[in-house]
Amino acid sequence: MDLEVLRKKQPAEVDLELVGALIARTQKENGEIPWHPGGKTDPWDHVESAMGLAICGYLRQARLAYQWLTGCQLSDGSWYASYQDGTPLDKTRDTNVTAYIAVGVYHYYLMTGDLDFLEQMWTPVSSAIDFAIGLQAKTGEIYWAKNPDLKIDPMALLTGSSSIFMSLKCALAVAKELGIRREDWKTAAIKLQKAISSGYHLFNIAKSHYSMDWFYPVLCGALTHEAARKRLDQYWKKFVVEEMGVLCVSNRPWITIAETCELVLALAATENENVGEIVFNWMNERRFEDGTYWCGFTYPDMVIWPEEKITWTNGVLLMAADALYHLSPASRLFNHRFWQQAAVLE
Repeated sequence: MDLEVLRKKQPAEVDLELVGALIARTQKENGEIPWHPGGKTDPWDHVESAMGLAICGYLRQARLAYQWLTGCQLSDGSWYASYQDGTPLDKTRDTNVTAYIAVGVYHYYLMTGDLDFLEQMWTPVSSAIDFAIGLQAKTGEIYWAKNPDLKIDPMALLTGSSSIFMSLKCALAVAKELGIRREDWKTAAIKLQKAISSGYHLFNIAKSHYSMDWFYPVLCGALTHEAARKRLDQYWKKFVVEEMGVLCVSNRPWITIAETCELVLALAATENENVGEIVFNWMNERRFEDGTYWCGFTYPDMVIWPEEKITWTNGVLLMAADALYHLSPASRLFNHRFWQQAAVLE
């Protein structure tokens, strides 16, 4: 994306170039993108930040981010849950954290049309997806992780499985572009979608007070049309503080920019951009003096917490802006109509 084009298309209240620059200057020379300088890195948030880089035209840096991932991928296709300065911090092998590379790689392809990049990333993506579906239960849900002792934790998370559904769609789209058939992935995705839309009894209900459990089935496209609208309407008042944003957890007074932006993505995915833009505009004042965005704040006392400038929070804000204002060729990545036309599950 040309930065001059970005300046012309972005909403007047937001300087997205400053937001992208935060991620670019936090990225290490080897491509790794920690949460903040001196902070940890986890592969899922690393990919979210890389997508933000691409939206702002930092294509070389985004590509370097994916190269960093390939360099630390484990032999079974997974990644550790987090790293600190290149050293594993949490050796849990999380299926959602692992599978999300497919979303980032397909996003980069939509941005650039670079088929060579897809070919280079095919082995890391296919290995990651194979790891994730290797932990799929017979009823369709996907167990969340292998612990550091490589034992499967037989618990499924609704948010994680929803995100994996999105990853599977992107992986199938990558395979389609490369002329590769992966019927096993398609079967896994269809089973997973049925599990997500079945009433959620297959998933850990202890997480139901997290807002991501509310809107991720819509964001990923497992729920579409009337089911998606009903899901968003059903718990709106539980998680949304009007003119403020989205609570991370329903019973805690902490509003987060990332969850608010992801709700915007879900609204845009269902082509409800008018409401999405209203929610997006609530965040106009949630910025540091340099134009980058807070991670979150307490409500109603308005304490900014944490104080660090978080890369992936700013990355998902860029994605939300893109979904609303169509800043890049990848702006429809989460759009339900886009995926219906892609027909990867048919």
